[in-house]
Amino acid sequence: MSRAASLKFPHTKPDFFVSLNQRVNQYFKSNNISRNANAEMIVKTIFMFMLYFIPYGIIISGAITNVWSLLALCLVMGMGLAGIGLSVMHDANHGAYSKKAWVNNLIGYSLNIIGGHAFNWKIQHNVLHHTYTNVHDADEDISPRGVMRMAPESPWKPAHRFQHIYAWFLYCLLTLVWVFVKDFARLVKYQHEGLVKKQQASITREWIIMVTTKVLYLGYIVVLPAILLPLAWWQVLIGFVAMHAVSGFILSVIFQPAHVVDGTEYPEPDQHGVLENTWAVHQLRTTTNFANRNKILSWYVGGLNFQIEHHLFPNVCHVHYRKLAPIVEQTAREFNLPYKTIPTFMGAMAGHARLLKKLGQQPAMRIAGKH
Repeated sequence: MSRAASLKFPHTKPDFFVSLNQRVNQYFKSNNISRNANAEMIVKTIFMFMLYFIPYGIIISGAITNVWSLLALCLVMGMGLAGIGLSVMHDANHGAYSKKAWVNNLIGYSLNIIGGHAFNWKIQHNVLHHTYTNVHDADEDISPRGVMRMAPESPWKPAHRFQHIYAWFLYCLLTLVWVFVKDFARLVKYQHEGLVKKQQASITREWIIMVTTKVLYLGYIVVLPAILLPLAWWQVLIGFVAMHAVSGFILSVIFQPAHVVDGTEYPEPDQHGVLENTWAVHQLRTTTNFANRNKILSWYVGGLNFQIEHHLFPNVCHVHYRKLAPIVEQTAREFNLPYKTIPTFMGAMAGHARLLKKLGQQPAMRIAGKH
Protein backbone atom coordinates (compact mmCIF):
# COMPACT_ATOMS: atom_id res chain seq x y z
CA MET A 1 0.00 0.00 0.00
CA SER A 2 1.29 3.46 -0.85
CA ARG A 3 1.84 6.10 1.79
CA ALA A 4 -0.77 8.26 0.09
CA ALA A 5 -3.48 5.83 1.20
CA SER A 6 -2.79 6.67 4.85
CA LEU A 7 -2.77 10.45 4.46
CA LYS A 8 -5.71 12.70 5.33
CA PHE A 9 -6.48 16.39 5.21
CA PRO A 10 -7.98 18.04 8.32
CA HIS A 11 -11.77 18.24 8.64
CA THR A 12 -11.83 21.99 9.08
CA LYS A 13 -14.14 24.29 7.17
CA PRO A 14 -12.40 25.30 3.91
CA ASP A 15 -13.52 28.95 4.03
CA PHE A 16 -10.84 30.08 1.60
CA PHE A 17 -11.73 27.59 -1.10
CA VAL A 18 -15.48 28.11 -0.64
CA SER A 19 -15.06 31.85 -1.24
CA LEU A 20 -12.64 31.28 -4.11
CA ASN A 21 -14.96 28.80 -5.81
CA GLN A 22 -17.84 31.25 -5.59
CA ARG A 23 -15.78 34.00 -7.20
CA VAL A 24 -14.43 31.79 -9.97
CA ASN A 25 -17.89 30.44 -10.72
CA GLN A 26 -19.18 33.98 -10.88
CA TYR A 27 -16.40 34.92 -13.32
CA PHE A 28 -17.43 32.24 -15.79
CA LYS A 29 -21.13 32.94 -15.31
CA SER A 30 -20.95 36.71 -15.65
CA ASN A 31 -18.77 36.44 -18.75
CA ASN A 32 -20.90 33.65 -20.19
CA ILE A 33 -17.90 31.49 -21.09
CA SER A 34 -17.14 27.81 -20.75
CA ARG A 35 -14.48 26.44 -18.41
CA ASN A 36 -13.26 24.24 -21.25
CA ALA A 37 -11.35 24.80 -24.49
CA ASN A 38 -12.10 27.74 -26.75
CA ALA A 39 -11.00 28.68 -30.27
CA GLU A 40 -7.53 29.66 -29.01
CA MET A 41 -7.11 26.20 -27.52
CA ILE A 42 -8.16 24.45 -30.72
CA VAL A 43 -5.69 26.52 -32.75
CA LYS A 44 -2.96 25.71 -30.24
CA THR A 45 -3.76 22.02 -30.42
CA ILE A 46 -3.42 22.02 -34.21
CA PHE A 47 -0.18 24.00 -33.98
CA MET A 48 1.45 21.63 -31.48
CA PHE A 49 0.61 18.56 -33.54
CA MET A 50 1.94 20.30 -36.65
CA LEU A 51 5.13 21.24 -34.80
CA TYR A 52 5.68 17.54 -34.19
CA PHE A 53 4.33 15.81 -37.29
CA ILE A 54 5.34 18.24 -40.08
CA PRO A 55 9.09 17.86 -39.36
CA TYR A 56 8.50 14.10 -39.08
CA GLY A 57 6.79 14.06 -42.47
CA ILE A 58 9.64 16.02 -44.03
CA ILE A 59 12.17 13.60 -42.53
CA ILE A 60 10.57 10.38 -43.76
CA SER A 61 9.75 11.88 -47.16
CA GLY A 62 13.46 11.80 -48.01
CA ALA A 63 13.23 15.33 -49.42
CA ILE A 64 16.12 16.38 -47.18
CA THR A 65 19.28 14.29 -46.98
CA ASN A 66 21.69 16.60 -45.18
CA VAL A 67 22.25 15.04 -41.75
CA TRP A 68 22.51 18.40 -39.98
CA SER A 69 19.21 19.54 -41.45
CA LEU A 70 17.63 16.25 -40.38
CA LEU A 71 19.00 16.72 -36.89
CA ALA A 72 17.52 20.23 -36.77
CA LEU A 73 14.13 18.79 -37.73
CA CYS A 74 14.45 16.26 -34.89
CA LEU A 75 15.08 19.11 -32.46
CA VAL A 76 11.95 20.88 -33.71
CA MET A 77 10.05 17.63 -33.19
CA GLY A 78 11.29 17.66 -29.60
CA MET A 79 9.70 21.05 -29.13
CA GLY A 80 6.48 19.74 -30.63
CA LEU A 81 6.57 16.65 -28.43
CA ALA A 82 6.91 18.82 -25.32
CA GLY A 83 4.22 21.16 -26.64
CA ILE A 84 1.73 18.31 -27.03
CA GLY A 85 2.49 17.22 -23.48
CA LEU A 86 2.26 20.67 -21.95
CA SER A 87 -0.57 22.23 -23.93
CA VAL A 88 -2.77 19.42 -25.25
CA MET A 89 -2.76 16.06 -23.48
CA HIS A 90 -2.33 17.73 -20.07
CA ASP A 91 -5.68 19.50 -20.23
CA ALA A 92 -7.40 16.49 -21.78
CA ASN A 93 -6.20 14.05 -19.14
CA HIS A 94 -7.41 16.46 -16.45
CA GLY A 95 -10.85 16.42 -18.08
CA ALA A 96 -10.49 20.14 -18.80
CA TYR A 97 -10.36 20.14 -22.60
CA SER A 98 -14.02 19.35 -23.19
CA LYS A 99 -17.29 18.76 -21.36
CA LYS A 100 -17.46 15.43 -23.18
CA ALA A 101 -15.53 12.60 -21.54
CA TRP A 102 -14.90 10.81 -24.84
CA VAL A 103 -13.23 13.90 -26.28
CA ASN A 104 -10.94 14.20 -23.26
CA ASN A 105 -10.10 10.50 -23.42
CA LEU A 106 -9.38 10.63 -27.15
CA ILE A 107 -7.13 13.70 -26.94
CA GLY A 108 -5.59 12.37 -23.73
CA TYR A 109 -4.31 9.36 -25.66
CA SER A 110 -2.10 11.75 -27.61
CA LEU A 111 0.36 10.93 -24.83
CA ASN A 112 0.45 7.35 -26.09
CA ILE A 113 1.05 8.62 -29.62
CA ILE A 114 4.28 10.26 -28.41
CA GLY A 115 5.50 7.30 -26.37
CA GLY A 116 3.88 7.57 -22.94
CA HIS A 117 0.85 5.94 -21.34
CA ALA A 118 -2.10 8.11 -20.37
CA PHE A 119 -3.39 5.80 -17.62
CA ASN A 120 -0.10 5.89 -15.69
CA TRP A 121 0.11 9.64 -16.08
CA LYS A 122 -3.36 10.15 -14.65
CA ILE A 123 -2.48 8.21 -11.50
CA GLN A 124 0.91 9.78 -10.97
CA HIS A 125 -0.13 13.32 -11.84
CA ASN A 126 -3.85 13.71 -11.17
CA VAL A 127 -4.20 11.39 -8.18
CA LEU A 128 -0.86 11.52 -6.37
CA HIS A 129 0.81 14.81 -7.34
CA HIS A 130 -2.29 17.00 -7.38
CA THR A 131 -3.57 15.63 -4.08
CA TYR A 132 -0.40 15.26 -2.01
CA THR A 133 1.80 17.90 -3.57
CA ASN A 134 5.36 17.91 -2.16
CA VAL A 135 4.60 15.24 0.46
CA HIS A 136 7.47 12.77 0.66
CA ASP A 137 6.66 9.23 -0.46
CA ALA A 138 3.23 10.29 -1.71
CA ASP A 139 3.96 12.80 -4.48
CA GLU A 140 5.96 10.83 -7.05
CA ASP A 141 7.12 14.01 -8.76
CA ILE A 142 9.58 14.51 -5.89
CA SER A 143 10.31 10.83 -5.19
CA PRO A 144 13.99 9.76 -5.03
CA ARG A 145 15.43 9.31 -8.52
CA GLY A 146 18.86 7.75 -8.29
CA VAL A 147 21.25 10.67 -8.09
CA MET A 148 18.52 13.30 -7.66
CA ARG A 149 17.22 14.43 -4.27
CA MET A 150 14.07 16.54 -4.61
CA ALA A 151 12.77 16.58 -1.02
CA PRO A 152 14.26 16.99 2.47
CA GLU A 153 12.92 13.61 3.63
CA SER A 154 14.55 11.70 0.76
CA PRO A 155 17.71 9.70 1.52
CA TRP A 156 20.92 11.62 0.97
CA LYS A 157 23.86 10.40 -1.10
CA PRO A 158 27.27 12.08 -1.45
CA ALA A 159 26.68 12.66 -5.17
CA HIS A 160 23.76 14.94 -4.29
CA ARG A 161 26.27 17.65 -3.40
CA PHE A 162 26.65 18.26 -7.13
CA GLN A 163 23.05 17.78 -8.23
CA HIS A 164 22.55 21.48 -8.88
CA ILE A 165 25.18 21.05 -11.62
CA TYR A 166 24.34 17.69 -13.19
CA ALA A 167 20.55 17.91 -12.87
CA TRP A 168 20.26 19.92 -16.08
CA PHE A 169 21.90 17.12 -18.07
CA LEU A 170 19.76 14.41 -16.47
CA TYR A 171 16.61 16.36 -17.31
CA CYS A 172 17.34 15.59 -20.96
CA LEU A 173 16.71 11.91 -20.19
CA LEU A 174 13.22 12.43 -18.74
CA THR A 175 11.07 11.31 -21.66
CA LEU A 176 13.49 8.60 -22.79
CA VAL A 177 13.29 7.00 -19.35
CA TRP A 178 9.53 7.46 -19.46
CA VAL A 179 9.23 5.54 -22.75
CA PHE A 180 11.50 2.62 -21.91
CA VAL A 181 11.47 2.24 -18.11
CA LYS A 182 9.13 4.39 -16.07
CA ASP A 183 5.81 3.38 -17.60
CA PHE A 184 6.51 -0.31 -17.12
CA ALA A 185 7.74 0.12 -13.54
CA ARG A 186 4.84 2.40 -12.63
CA LEU A 187 2.14 0.09 -13.94
CA VAL A 188 3.58 -2.77 -11.88
CA LYS A 189 3.80 -0.49 -8.84
CA TYR A 190 0.27 0.86 -9.18
CA GLN A 191 -1.12 -2.65 -9.54
CA HIS A 192 0.76 -3.78 -6.42
CA GLU A 193 -0.44 -0.78 -4.40
CA GLY A 194 -4.07 -1.21 -5.42
CA LEU A 195 -4.22 2.05 -7.35
CA VAL A 196 -5.27 0.34 -10.59
CA LYS A 197 -8.20 -1.32 -8.84
CA LYS A 198 -9.09 1.95 -7.15
CA GLN A 199 -9.41 3.54 -10.59
CA GLN A 200 -11.75 0.68 -11.54
CA ALA A 201 -9.47 -0.19 -14.42
CA SER A 202 -8.46 -3.53 -15.95
CA ILE A 203 -4.76 -4.21 -15.51
CA THR A 204 -4.82 -6.55 -18.52
CA ARG A 205 -6.38 -3.87 -20.70
CA GLU A 206 -3.84 -1.28 -19.60
CA TRP A 207 -0.91 -3.60 -20.30
CA ILE A 208 -2.28 -4.34 -23.77
CA ILE A 209 -2.84 -0.66 -24.55
CA MET A 210 0.55 0.40 -23.22
CA VAL A 211 2.63 -2.29 -24.96
CA THR A 212 0.71 -1.97 -28.24
CA THR A 213 1.00 1.81 -28.41
CA LYS A 214 4.69 1.75 -27.48
CA VAL A 215 5.40 -0.77 -30.25
CA LEU A 216 3.51 1.41 -32.72
CA TYR A 217 5.34 4.49 -31.47
CA LEU A 218 8.79 2.94 -31.87
CA GLY A 219 7.66 1.60 -35.23
CA TYR A 220 6.90 5.00 -36.73
CA ILE A 221 9.56 6.99 -34.90
CA VAL A 222 12.57 4.63 -35.25
CA VAL A 223 11.90 1.62 -37.48
CA LEU A 224 10.19 3.43 -40.35
CA PRO A 225 12.90 6.11 -40.74
CA ALA A 226 15.56 3.38 -40.56
CA ILE A 227 13.84 1.54 -43.42
CA LEU A 228 12.99 4.51 -45.62
CA LEU A 229 16.04 6.74 -45.21
CA PRO A 230 19.59 6.21 -46.47
CA LEU A 231 20.94 6.54 -42.95
CA ALA A 232 22.87 4.21 -40.68
CA TRP A 233 20.87 2.85 -37.73
CA TRP A 234 23.01 4.83 -35.31
CA GLN A 235 22.20 8.05 -37.13
CA VAL A 236 18.50 7.36 -36.70
CA LEU A 237 19.05 6.70 -33.01
CA ILE A 238 20.95 9.96 -32.62
CA GLY A 239 17.97 11.84 -34.05
CA PHE A 240 15.60 9.94 -31.77
CA VAL A 241 17.70 10.69 -28.67
CA ALA A 242 18.16 14.33 -29.68
CA MET A 243 14.39 14.77 -30.02
CA HIS A 244 13.81 13.32 -26.57
CA ALA A 245 16.66 15.35 -25.06
CA VAL A 246 14.89 18.54 -26.15
CA SER A 247 11.47 17.43 -24.93
CA GLY A 248 12.80 16.06 -21.62
CA PHE A 249 14.67 19.25 -20.85
CA ILE A 250 11.71 21.49 -21.69
CA LEU A 251 9.26 19.47 -19.60
CA SER A 252 11.64 19.37 -16.64
CA VAL A 253 12.42 23.06 -16.53
CA ILE A 254 8.70 23.89 -16.68
CA PHE A 255 7.44 21.46 -14.04
CA GLN A 256 10.31 21.58 -11.52
CA PRO A 257 10.31 25.33 -10.69
CA ALA A 258 6.61 25.14 -9.79
CA HIS A 259 7.26 22.98 -6.72
CA VAL A 260 10.98 22.29 -6.27
CA VAL A 261 12.05 25.88 -5.85
CA ASP A 262 13.59 27.98 -3.10
CA GLY A 263 10.79 29.09 -0.75
CA THR A 264 8.38 26.23 -1.32
CA GLU A 265 7.18 23.95 1.50
CA TYR A 266 7.37 20.22 2.11
CA PRO A 267 4.55 19.44 4.58
CA GLU A 268 4.65 16.26 6.65
CA PRO A 269 1.62 14.71 8.40
CA ASP A 270 1.30 14.20 12.14
CA GLN A 271 1.48 10.79 13.80
CA HIS A 272 -2.08 10.07 12.69
CA GLY A 273 -1.34 10.80 9.02
CA VAL A 274 -3.20 14.12 9.08
CA LEU A 275 -1.67 17.01 7.15
CA GLU A 276 -1.66 20.46 8.69
CA ASN A 277 -3.73 22.38 6.15
CA THR A 278 -6.84 21.82 4.09
CA TRP A 279 -6.24 20.66 0.53
CA ALA A 280 -6.54 24.10 -1.07
CA VAL A 281 -4.26 25.81 1.45
CA HIS A 282 -1.82 22.93 1.06
CA GLN A 283 -1.67 23.73 -2.68
CA LEU A 284 -0.89 27.39 -1.98
CA ARG A 285 1.98 26.48 0.33
CA THR A 286 3.56 23.95 -2.02
CA THR A 287 3.14 25.68 -5.36
CA THR A 288 4.79 28.65 -7.05
CA ASN A 289 3.89 30.65 -10.15
CA PHE A 290 6.54 32.14 -12.42
CA ALA A 291 6.86 34.48 -15.39
CA ASN A 292 3.13 35.24 -15.43
CA ARG A 293 3.61 38.31 -17.64
CA ASN A 294 5.48 36.35 -20.30
CA LYS A 295 2.63 35.70 -22.75
CA ILE A 296 4.74 33.74 -25.25
CA LEU A 297 6.03 31.38 -22.57
CA SER A 298 2.54 31.00 -21.09
CA TRP A 299 1.12 30.15 -24.51
CA TYR A 300 3.72 27.48 -25.27
CA VAL A 301 3.76 25.80 -21.83
CA GLY A 302 0.01 25.49 -21.56
CA GLY A 303 -0.34 28.08 -18.83
CA LEU A 304 1.61 25.87 -16.44
CA ASN A 305 3.55 28.86 -15.21
CA PHE A 306 0.19 29.68 -13.57
CA GLN A 307 0.71 26.58 -11.48
CA ILE A 308 -1.30 27.82 -8.48
CA GLU A 309 -4.39 28.30 -10.60
CA HIS A 310 -3.82 24.94 -12.25
CA HIS A 311 -3.55 23.11 -8.91
CA LEU A 312 -6.64 24.75 -7.50
CA PHE A 313 -8.70 24.34 -10.69
CA PRO A 314 -7.21 21.42 -12.67
CA ASN A 315 -10.55 20.83 -14.39
CA VAL A 316 -10.46 24.32 -15.95
CA CYS A 317 -8.75 24.66 -19.33
CA HIS A 318 -5.45 26.51 -19.03
CA VAL A 319 -6.47 29.25 -21.49
CA HIS A 320 -8.47 30.79 -18.60
CA TYR A 321 -5.70 30.85 -15.97
CA ARG A 322 -4.47 34.34 -16.79
CA LYS A 323 -7.92 35.77 -15.99
CA LEU A 324 -8.33 33.64 -12.87
CA ALA A 325 -4.94 34.58 -11.39
CA PRO A 326 -6.00 38.02 -10.01
CA ILE A 327 -9.07 36.43 -8.41
CA VAL A 328 -6.99 33.71 -6.76
CA GLU A 329 -4.32 36.14 -5.57
CA GLN A 330 -6.82 38.61 -4.11
CA THR A 331 -8.72 35.87 -2.28
CA ALA A 332 -5.51 34.38 -0.89
CA ARG A 333 -4.40 37.80 0.41
CA GLU A 334 -7.79 38.37 2.06
CA PHE A 335 -7.41 35.12 3.98
CA ASN A 336 -3.79 35.97 4.87
CA LEU A 337 -2.51 33.04 2.82
CA PRO A 338 0.61 32.92 0.64
CA TYR A 339 0.47 33.45 -3.09
CA LYS A 340 3.97 32.60 -4.25
CA THR A 341 5.17 33.95 -7.55
CA ILE A 342 8.51 34.59 -9.24
CA PRO A 343 8.53 37.40 -11.83
CA THR A 344 10.73 35.76 -14.47
CA PHE A 345 11.49 32.34 -15.89
CA MET A 346 15.22 32.73 -15.23
CA GLY A 347 14.42 33.73 -11.66
CA ALA A 348 12.47 30.48 -11.30
CA MET A 349 15.41 28.53 -12.72
CA ALA A 350 17.75 30.18 -10.24
CA GLY A 351 15.36 29.39 -7.38
CA HIS A 352 15.22 25.75 -8.49
CA ALA A 353 19.03 25.56 -8.64
CA ARG A 354 19.34 27.09 -5.16
CA LEU A 355 17.01 24.52 -3.64
CA LEU A 356 18.76 21.65 -5.41
CA LYS A 357 22.01 22.88 -3.91
CA LYS A 358 20.50 23.12 -0.41
CA LEU A 359 18.98 19.66 -0.66
CA GLY A 360 22.33 18.34 -1.80
CA GLN A 361 24.41 19.91 0.96
CA GLN A 362 22.18 19.73 4.04
CA PRO A 363 20.91 16.15 4.36
CA ALA A 364 20.03 16.42 8.04
CA MET A 365 18.10 19.66 7.80
CA ARG A 366 14.54 20.46 6.84
CA ILE A 367 14.60 22.98 4.02
CA ALA A 368 12.15 25.77 3.29
CA GLY A 369 8.97 25.79 5.27
CA LYS A 370 9.00 22.65 7.40
CA HIS A 371 6.77 23.20 10.43
